[in-house]
Amino acid sequence: MTWHRRALCGLDLETSGTDPEQDCIVTASVIRYGGGQPTVAPRPWVAVPEFEIPADATAVHGWTTEEATAQGRPAPVVVAEVIDTLVAAVEGGHPVVIMNAPFDLTLLDRAARRFGVVPLTERVIPYVLDPRVLDKQVDRYRKGHRRLEDLCRHYCVSLDGPAHDSRVDAIAACDVTWRIANRHRWMQRKTLAELHASQVKWARAQNAGFRDYLARTPGRELEALGVRLDWPMVPADMAEAIELQGGDRLAAMHAAGEIDAAEYHYCTRERSTRAHAVTADGDRTCWGCGLETAGNQ
Repeated sequence: MTWHRRALCGLDLETSGTDPEQDCIVTASVIRYGGGQPTVAPRPWVAVPEFEIPADATAVHGWTTEEATAQGRPAPVVVAEVIDTLVAAVEGGHPVVIMNAPFDLTLLDRAARRFGVVPLTERVIPYVLDPRVLDKQVDRYRKGHRRLEDLCRHYCVSLDGPAHDSRVDAIAACDVTWRIANRHRWMQRKTLAELHASQVKWARAQNAGFRDYLARTPGRELEALGVRLDWPMVPADMAEAIELQGGDRLAAMHAAGEIDAAEYHYCTRERSTRAHAVTADGDRTCWGCGLETAGNQ
């Protein structure tokens, strides 16, 4: 039996913002979808927010700080229970479906580390299915947005409630993923291990392409510094943290006039395209390894 005929586990988080390194969980859902059985979608967890929920986040998911505080449970308990539920699903052989996996998994990981909870990836290594990555791979040149609600329209998936409800979004992500696999039979023939490994490569190429697009778009060059290539989660180790913070520091240095430009160039030492600080005469310094290159090279 192919993987898409078996049950899928869906995860969705609604959060206080868009920074997975700093923001917190407001609601979370883990659901069971497919496998010839009715969908199991328990009531979402609601977490007491670690800080004020900004108005723009409330406008997305509808939760205010007061409502989440009144109805929620302690955030460390919520994080631990979400991870326990995911561990049980993974140990049961289910892949985890997550729309834009690097955001949710990174945020969950950082929350666990803040609270002293053992992170998910230190307990199990899940096979992840990301409908955002899968859709971009099978339909690279389709114009328009690729948010979950856009994918639902494209694949004729009906949302079972309002968008940005964590339970509704978790079910919808599983439904979209199933429909992508059902439409592209070659995907069904891959094992979960093979499909996970393929998504690592696909996501890296997709994000690198978006980064390069930003880097060559006037007025958006500095946005390229914040594009992350990791999938399905941004690692928490120190080397990765330093590199991720580097983009912000490089942008700040440019804004303060300490460097003349922040651009992407090929680094001969790292053998890849990296962010560089560039001076007026064209000399550049790789932000990753510190290699200095003269402007005439």
